[in-house]
Amino acid sequence: MIAIVHHPDYVTEAPARSTYRWGKNGAIRDLLRAEGDRIAWYEPDAMPRAWLEATHDPDYVAEVLSAQVPASKERRIGFPVTATVARRAQMVPGGTYLAALLALEHGFAANTAGGSHHALADTGAGYCVFNDLAVSAHRLVEEGATRRVLVVDVDVHQGDGTAALTAGHSQIATYSIHAEKNFPVRKARSTLDVPLADAIGDDAYLAVLEETLSPMIVEWQPTLILYQGGVDPFVGDRLGRLALSEEGLVRRDRLVARLAIAAGVPLACTVGGGYGDDVMAIAARHVRVIRTLGDAFAGTVGAHRS
Repeated sequence: MIAIVHHPDYVTEAPARSTYRWGKNGAIRDLLRAEGDRIAWYEPDAMPRAWLEATHDPDYVAEVLSAQVPASKERRIGFPVTATVARRAQMVPGGTYLAALLALEHGFAANTAGGSHHALADTGAGYCVFNDLAVSAHRLVEEGATRRVLVVDVDVHQGDGTAALTAGHSQIATYSIHAEKNFPVRKARSTLDVPLADAIGDDAYLAVLEETLSPMIVEWQPTLILYQGGVDPFVGDRLGRLALSEEGLVRRDRLVARLAIAAGVPLACTVGGGYGDDVMAIAARHVRVIRTLGDAFAGTVGAHRS
């Protein structure tokens, strides 16, 4: 069975003046429900305020939770932060944290939301409100749930917020492979950044991914991988600049799984980016990420590091 974390608050009505496709998380849930008994469902608690404040500026946390985010920050985020959006923003990091705990137990687990890698200390950005990857990583190591977290970010956009919010932490490392000329214009410094030229295809992408990620896993020796499995490197993505095929995305996820399993490292997956008008097609790509990883990790329980 594949451990899946989902909460009803992930699925919300689109706030006014939003270009983000809010139906994606509901579509992901529905497609996973069709998997039947293959899925084990878990519901998270909201991330406690104290842990949000351990990563984000407390004033910004207060602005979000009270749904009083200044208009300038809402413009950077890309939509208004209503009370409903605020509840979702607090729930999603709780889901990523729970997925991580489940991965430590089962080898693999997935959150049906998350991967909000652009959120910074005092503001959200790029459709991201709180950075669930950074918040969860900090909490996991501070609580002693795991010793060394590696965030592997394969979204087409650099994980700038995650890099900034974990910079200098001796127990958290970040890897980002992304389109060099894509958002954000100002890049942060990950532990390892792998910028790619526009329109790179399957074979070249996979070669670079293995050449760079494999030695990092060997050298860093993580005890948990948080995977930002965005599907926006797909050739038809509205906000992407790369050219991976559907099969290329599958090969990407199989490669990451193979490297993690070979090193005995459990992996927790978040959704990340995927953009366009066909919400069901995008949701199907996200579900394929989860299914591909789940298939790869099947039978590996108890073989990972703790």
